[in-house]
Amino acid sequence: MNSKSDLKQSVQGFGRFLSGMVMPNIGAFIAWGVITALFIPSGPFPNEHLAKLVDPMLSYLIPLLIAYTGGKALGGSRGGVMGAIAAMGVLVGAGIPMILGAMIMGPLGGFIIKKTDDFLEDKIPSGFEMLINNFSLGILGMILALLGYLVIGPIVQTFSNALSAGVQVIVNAGLLPLVSVFIEPGKVLFLNNAINHGVLGPLGIEQAQATGQSIFFLLETNPGPGLGILLAYFFFSKGNVKQSTPGAIIIHFLGGIHEIYFPYVLMNPITILAVIAGGAAGIFTFSILGAGLVAPPSPGSIFALSAMTIGTKGGFLPVFIGVLVSTGVSFLIASIFVKRAANRMSDEEFDSAKNKSHSMKLESKGEIDLINPKSIIYACDAGMGSSAMGATMLKKRLKEKGIDISVKNYAINEIPRDASIVVTHEQLTNRAKASAPNAFHIPVKDFLDMSIADELESLLKNHKSFTKAEVPVSFENTNNEVILKQNILLSQKDSNKEDAIKKAGKLLVKSGYVEADYVDAMLKREKDVSTYIGKGVAIPHGVEIAKKSINKSGISVLLYPEGVDFDGERAYIVIGIAGKENEHLGIIAKIADILDNMGEEGVKNLSKSMDINYVYSFFR
Repeated sequence: MNSKSDLKQSVQGFGRFLSGMVMPNIGAFIAWGVITALFIPSGPFPNEHLAKLVDPMLSYLIPLLIAYTGGKALGGSRGGVMGAIAAMGVLVGAGIPMILGAMIMGPLGGFIIKKTDDFLEDKIPSGFEMLINNFSLGILGMILALLGYLVIGPIVQTFSNALSAGVQVIVNAGLLPLVSVFIEPGKVLFLNNAINHGVLGPLGIEQAQATGQSIFFLLETNPGPGLGILLAYFFFSKGNVKQSTPGAIIIHFLGGIHEIYFPYVLMNPITILAVIAGGAAGIFTFSILGAGLVAPPSPGSIFALSAMTIGTKGGFLPVFIGVLVSTGVSFLIASIFVKRAANRMSDEEFDSAKNKSHSMKLESKGEIDLINPKSIIYACDAGMGSSAMGATMLKKRLKEKGIDISVKNYAINEIPRDASIVVTHEQLTNRAKASAPNAFHIPVKDFLDMSIADELESLLKNHKSFTKAEVPVSFENTNNEVILKQNILLSQKDSNKEDAIKKAGKLLVKSGYVEADYVDAMLKREKDVSTYIGKGVAIPHGVEIAKKSINKSGISVLLYPEGVDFDGERAYIVIGIAGKENEHLGIIAKIADILDNMGEEGVKNLSKSMDINYVYSFFR
């Protein structure tokens, strides 16, 4: 892979990680935004008592949630706790909302506790697991909290001051639209209050005293760039992200809470170019039309901006035009990046599943690959005492048998979905299967029963892969049939993709895989992003919210010898997919494996088949 490709993947990976920290906490942003919009002094229901929630939620709740999420992504639940403790240092030491500091300290805490746990593995005496785990977390958390308070916090504060100084230099040089290069990224990094109140506010007050109005009051408070971003996500994103945007638009544009759009930029960082361009276009428009406000609008809603135009020379119209221009420019540029990201999500989902095709291929034949299992998971309800002791003892017993394999303890709900072998108490096995449906699950009656070491020794030493018929009953996995012969249609002819998708969906409905409304969700998904994946194959499936309409995982297969049009591409095989939970990734993995083996010519040849049994054999 060349360096350009490496850089692209690194940027995409960084964006996905930021998204993973921010998106689970969108609800907290919305809750804070609604409280702020309603109860602050300029809100529709001013209430000094209830407004006391605003600052603590922004200064502590939201940063701690983000820090916990980032830490958990790298170090599990212990990493989440570690990240929150570490972030507390920068939050207490900062004079501004320190979400940027939390986004640094959270993952740092998760990474450190993960490395510490890896180092201590096999070194903890039996019976001391909980004691050492708790004290290692507490002591390292204390150290990181102090580091955040004394070092990281001041560094981020210095960055804020430098940003303010940069704005002042550009203003003094007469290049006012270029301040967007500083203002918009600074806002997204939650330095908007420092910029607005620390630099632009004082400058605006000075100018307004001399001329009766000031453009400086419009630079940071302009809701246009953020509105453009949210509109782009509304029209071109999908799933939960798309569904969250209408509320965010109302809170941002009408409520003036700009922080609500920052997570949408962070989940796709290149969209920062859109808000910079939108901000610059708005400032340029304000300049040439002579727009200005008499005082700082608070919050930065269209209503607050309108109120502050009373008594200005140009009135409301120049301000409105500037907001409209900045919205349009931001929307047009953001649309390009958001649409690309939406398309890439489908590609990445397919690529991710494709990488699993080898193991899924074995599974489709009734086999499990145990050549190099990553680890054995020992799980209990909380993932602490019982499983920690059991994991230590099992690791030791296997090592005595000459098997050097990692044995890790997890809480039931946090078992990695790609786990190969999971050991847990028989009363918890069903819950463990829900967490890791593709793993072998070994139930035990006693967490300290090490007789399973003998079974594991036999399996790991004597089998590279083995059929399910060879597996002891306690290891057996059951899978629903994902394809039925009655759901394969040969020699199809449809004039458009919508008819093909409806036909594929109705087969799934008829067989009980999905409810009837899933077909509409398949058509909606197709409008958002084409499900043509290349090599003559399309895989129509529903949007994220339609998962509630899926009863069980299944597929339908339609063969088109002459092809059917999918936005200029010919699909010769159309595969309707319904995946319960994340099981659709396994289904896509099988399809990926088939494509790799057949190629486009093979797909065309298969589409001409008149033998259902022959086609069925490809998808079993």
